[in-house]
Amino acid sequence: MKEHPTKSDLKRIDAMKDEDIDYSDIPEVDAAFFEKARVVVPPGKKQVTVRLDSDVLAWLKDQGRGYQTRINAILRAYYDAHAK
Repeated sequence: MKEHPTKSDLKRIDAMKDEDIDYSDIPEVDAAFFEKARVVVPPGKKQVTVRLDSDVLAWLKDQGRGYQTRINAILRAYYDAHAK
């Protein structure tokens, strides 16, 4: 399997101590959060073959890794907007 380099500086992050991390922009998780929280299990995925216009596929791939996930997100948004 071919490895893909990450764009992150993982060595620098691994070397950080907990006290070096700024958590100030993260809201505190309290009991109120868990009262409203719910577990959402996404439906299973199914492999399909689909034909797309070559320019649309090129545009999706040009956005970077995860073009199939983006296709699914686009279809999911359309589905959610039109579901009864």
